Amino acid sequence: MLLDIIAQVTGNISHGVQAAAGCFAAALGVGLIGAKAVEAVGRNPGASGKVLVQALLGMALAEAVAFYALFLGK
Repeated sequence: MLLDIIAQVTGNISHGVQAAAGCFAAALGVGLIGAKAVEAVGRNPGASGKVLVQALLGMALAEAVAFYALFLGK
């Protein structure tokens, strides 16, 4: 039933599954990056500025995977 809904929305079942998998992977990546950034700041609070920059850059690159899966995967 869920695959039927995805097929109606996207017009193709495989594209919907591919997009869902790509977005799920991006969400996992962002979550792991955030968790490790919090852990790093907890270990060394003085490096919070550098950790924040690196974490935001990593999260942006992980989110790019979701956009690739949504827009380029056909």
